[in-house]
Amino acid sequence: MLLFTTFGRYLTQRFLRAILSVFGTFFFLIATLDFVELMRRAGDSPTATTPSIIQLALYRAPSVAEQIFPFAVLFGGMFALLNLSRKLELVVARSVGISAWQFLQPAALVAGLVGLVSIGIYNPIAAELKQRASALEASLFIRTGQTLGKEIWLRQRSVDGQAIIRAAAALEGGVGLAQVAFFTFSPDGGFSERIEAKQAVLYRGYWELSEVRVVSATEEPQSYSTYLVATTLEPDQVRQSFTPPDSVGFWSMPAVLDRTLRAGLDTTRYELRYESLKARPLLMIAMILVAASVSLRFFRFGGVTRLVVGGVAAGFVLYVATQLSEELGSSGIVNASVAAWLPAIVGTLLGALALLHQEDG
Repeated sequence: MLLFTTFGRYLTQRFLRAILSVFGTFFFLIATLDFVELMRRAGDSPTATTPSIIQLALYRAPSVAEQIFPFAVLFGGMFALLNLSRKLELVVARSVGISAWQFLQPAALVAGLVGLVSIGIYNPIAAELKQRASALEASLFIRTGQTLGKEIWLRQRSVDGQAIIRAAAALEGGVGLAQVAFFTFSPDGGFSERIEAKQAVLYRGYWELSEVRVVSATEEPQSYSTYLVATTLEPDQVRQSFTPPDSVGFWSMPAVLDRTLRAGLDTTRYELRYESLKARPLLMIAMILVAASVSLRFFRFGGVTRLVVGGVAAGFVLYVATQLSEELGSSGIVNASVAAWLPAIVGTLLGALALLHQEDG
């Protein structure tokens, strides 16, 4: 096999270097743009310093950059193949009888390994850093009323009646709220009081609030260092509501799925995320096949620019199809496993078909 020859090792290094270079460039751009945006927002926060903003940008960048792994493989594969063609190395390889399928073996191997590393090592780290970023962002910007996400709203029932809860952000692994307000109602449905707190942490049977201000229609506002509010919400229910699937690492996902299922809650979003991660190596290989189908034309034949644009368009279409399939899966229209694996399988088959048409007629 070509993989175990000197030329195979050379191709493996070229593809790996090209993919990592593209991904590193994207990562740097994402971190830089996010840092600029955070610095703009930091002007309204007295607690935000330049080191803390840099730390927050670095915490947030891996999770965002994870979404461009397929494009890094696509552009890296195209760059490596075009470079090999420009230097006539592919011409020499073909002249000694090496087919496109043979010199694509190192590329497919690298793409598959990048996919495995991205889900086994990179994804858990990115998920952990995203959770830390949420906590750090809350500590820096909550006081100014700024959040990067949407407000959180909950409704609960307890022995004291109903309550509507509004929070600016989720903390403490999904069972804590920051900048929270409780609108409580008596058992007969009348408004009782508004409870504002810097933070609320959910325990079994009650919320523990800190730095609290209680406002009611019949009494003067009262302030407390801590305050307890009864609830029937379970930590697993709240954690499932607050914790987005991309904040759960690959190795932690089975436990989260089991816990969510035992709590009697919908696991579709987590199942879809888990299956999408497992399908990622195949999606990376599909991207390599797409890159090869538009990058094997020799420079002397011309038309390379048109083919490169076509490759970028094909990769974008495959990405859009992946997102659309995941949307259908998350809505329950399509089975989660089918939604996660279908784009990767179809992309691989179409890429292989294009190569068969070019190489074997």
